[in-house]
Amino acid sequence: MNLDPNWPGAAELFADDPTAMVALLGIPAHKTSISPTRADTTPQAVREAFMRFSTYCTSHNQDLRELAVFDAGNVNEPDHAQGEQRVHEKLKELTDKFLIAIGGDNSVTYSVATGMWGNQINSAGLITFDAHHDVRDGESNGSPVQRLVKAGLSGANIVQIGIADFSNSPKYAQRAREYGITVIPRNELRNRSAQGVIAQALEIAGSAGGPIHVDFDVDVCDRSVVPGCPAAAPGGISADEFRNFAYLIGNSPQVNSVDFTEVDAQADSPDGRTVRLVGVSILELLCGFINRQIN
Repeated sequence: MNLDPNWPGAAELFADDPTAMVALLGIPAHKTSISPTRADTTPQAVREAFMRFSTYCTSHNQDLRELAVFDAGNVNEPDHAQGEQRVHEKLKELTDKFLIAIGGDNSVTYSVATGMWGNQINSAGLITFDAHHDVRDGESNGSPVQRLVKAGLSGANIVQIGIADFSNSPKYAQRAREYGITVIPRNELRNRSAQGVIAQALEIAGSAGGPIHVDFDVDVCDRSVVPGCPAAAPGGISADEFRNFAYLIGNSPQVNSVDFTEVDAQADSPDGRTVRLVGVSILELLCGFINRQIN
């Protein structure tokens, strides 16, 4: 426990305050994952990681204590149809807030997005930071984008950032093209500014005028910085790039919900670098959100 009154810890930001503008919700889904995972242990691990950080962002001269965050706890057993219904029921209490969901595997993107959008799915938009297209058939962590399209989300309102080489099949790449999904692959990010990428993504995802959900699948990062992501490959984006994208998304008024997924806290390295990256990226997101309100 930090005993220095002049060094406020980030864990203090998250409290039982239902009136707060921002909500944090754990969704520990893992049972339909293509590869066995203990991603259900991640929400609690991320909460513990907040104790490693302060509330002050040097880059933006911003103290996050200006912002209240409601820790809404975890959804119990969020897998399969009944579990997804529990997610929807919980989200009914939180739709007036900026939502940060912590998975759990990537299957939670479907339940969170549909729960937040409600009957606006036809005009909604989706941005994913992910090495994978996630357009597989069935119900798994490899199918949330496919399920959202089948539920009524237009592929023309989907942008996928960071899609990796040798991490997808020709069949699913073709499916993404047929849906009209905009793909900004990993190699393109090397020659573009993060601000330009986000501006393009927001314009496309928001073109129908509805709410935008953002999926931060952490396996978009280089495997060296996210050993707790089973599907991460060498050559993904850096931890610094990931943090910067989180800040820019937080600063984007069109976005009203995000998720962080595909981290198995039990598979992380002894130094906890994957879980810590999620924790500090959430703080970056909150810093962007504060500046959204100021600007």
